[in-house]
Amino acid sequence: MASSTRLAWLFDVDGTLLLTGGAAREAFACAVSDHLGVEDDLQDIGFSGRIEPLILRDILRKHGRSFDSAEEARFWDSVFAHMRRLLRPGRGRLMPGIPHLLDRIAAEPGWVMGLLTGNMTQMARIKLGHFGLDGRFTFGGFGEMAADRDALARALVRRVGREHGVPALRCVVVGDTEHDITCARAAGARVIAVATGGTDISTLAAAGPDLLLDDLQDADAIIRWAGAIAAYD
Repeated sequence: MASSTRLAWLFDVDGTLLLTGGAAREAFACAVSDHLGVEDDLQDIGFSGRIEPLILRDILRKHGRSFDSAEEARFWDSVFAHMRRLLRPGRGRLMPGIPHLLDRIAAEPGWVMGLLTGNMTQMARIKLGHFGLDGRFTFGGFGEMAADRDALARALVRRVGREHGVPALRCVVVGDTEHDITCARAAGARVIAVATGGTDISTLAAAGPDLLLDDLQDADAIIRWAGAIAAYD
């Protein structure tokens, strides 16, 4: 346990760190065609802020289908293969300020960075690798690790406490949806909400984050805010 660790950052992926230009929904749609034999653009399925196994559950319910464990594993393999194909060079983008903010956090002694994302582990790796963010995060909570996002956040915050000696109030969730805010609250963590995804700033404000930002470009202000949290005992 690294008892000197004073702050743990838990970043969401989609809409917070990056956007894939719709590649993820398209990859799911291609896998649905492969494994359910139907053409569906999935525009009526909610993706934002949700864990991917629940997205699959909604897709299967919509089409009156079910998978056994082997079929589900093949479905995920298909999603990941399509994602690698679709996330071609030039598609998607990093969100404003991200590389610089991550650099600043990494330079702070005793601060650690992880992921708190609804993405399956392999999906997150594909996205981070595409945008050159692989290796930036030392741990993570991913979509297959819990039944819902709140449970995922609670489990990850407990893990951070065990492995890094960081209490919940010195864990900072960074996300772009109200789901990121509610899961942070469920885990007893702090939360920065950023309006760079599909959720408008008034909706984020109503959910009551600790810090609400248009984007993550002002690294100095974010680091100052976090420094006060890091000093909390």
